[in-house]
Amino acid sequence: MPGRRERRLARAPPPAPEAVSASPESPQREFDLEPTDNARLANLCGPLDENLRLLESRLGVLVRRRGDNFRVIGERATDAEDMLRELFRVAKEEEVTAERVHLALKDFEDAPGAARGDGAHAVRVQRGAIRARGTHQREYLAQIRARDLTFGIGPAGTGKTYLAVACAVEALQGDRVRRIVLVRPAVEAGERLGFLPGDLTQKVDPYLRPMYDALYEMMGFDRVARFIERNVIEVAPLAFMRGRSLNDSFIILDEAQNTTIEQMKMFLTRIGFGSKAVVTGDVTQTDLPSGKMSGLRHVVDVLSGIEGVAFTFFDAKDVVRHPLVQRIVQAYEAQGRAPDAPSRTP
Repeated sequence: MPGRRERRLARAPPPAPEAVSASPESPQREFDLEPTDNARLANLCGPLDENLRLLESRLGVLVRRRGDNFRVIGERATDAEDMLRELFRVAKEEEVTAERVHLALKDFEDAPGAARGDGAHAVRVQRGAIRARGTHQREYLAQIRARDLTFGIGPAGTGKTYLAVACAVEALQGDRVRRIVLVRPAVEAGERLGFLPGDLTQKVDPYLRPMYDALYEMMGFDRVARFIERNVIEVAPLAFMRGRSLNDSFIILDEAQNTTIEQMKMFLTRIGFGSKAVVTGDVTQTDLPSGKMSGLRHVVDVLSGIEGVAFTFFDAKDVVRHPLVQRIVQAYEAQGRAPDAPSRTP
């Protein structure tokens, strides 16, 4: 019955990956992850072993498991073993998601063999530790701690705003500042939203949503709401900063590529005694009217080499969001340098 045979062949499973990718000459590592803990192993592997499949695709290896025994085949078998042991350690205390695996792989690729959980590269907040990932994030974190004014410039997804908010929360919890001031220019991204309802805070809220999301994650919704009510956390549109002097504050200016030269100068001269300021932005995504120079682009040339001022320049390799975001940024970079990019490069 040829028809039945054809149907049976059509339903036959594809050949095992070993038959395609592995060979007797491929390096192999076999090891046990101990102590034996089925729940921890399930956390490590993920639903339907999706975490193991991600490791396979990123490192170009094959991973085979039976209980707590693992066999890894491929040129980077040793790297895969190191990653599995590290993630097994992490699985004891936190959920190992695909995102967590992606970030661990990025850490490993940026600094193979480097000590994990180095306190110098971590920010301690109420809900745990936030670790800088990659050379530029570690440099950025060190500069925020050491300098009174730090600029983080680079594409979306590189952690510029998130790390700045984490440092602000850490400083507030350590009583090194009395309040956090969140500032952003109220420039619409190519759209006309018209008049927004509500008081000043409600009008500005949509523009500051990324910083709010980071605060809620690090401090909890209720605590953030109490601090905003008591003005410990202040939300201010850039236009309302003129004439103020901010002492003992941690000030974050986000989306600074949308400031004019005059606005940037005005903001930088608001810094008072005992304060730190962090300015973040991506000069390739300016929403200013045509012909207006970005204050962020201008300030790179003006303040380069000034004592107490630090610049960190991020690039596509620093993106810590979905891997597709990194490829998108690289594709745009490949089209050529944006006309309003800063003259100084990383």
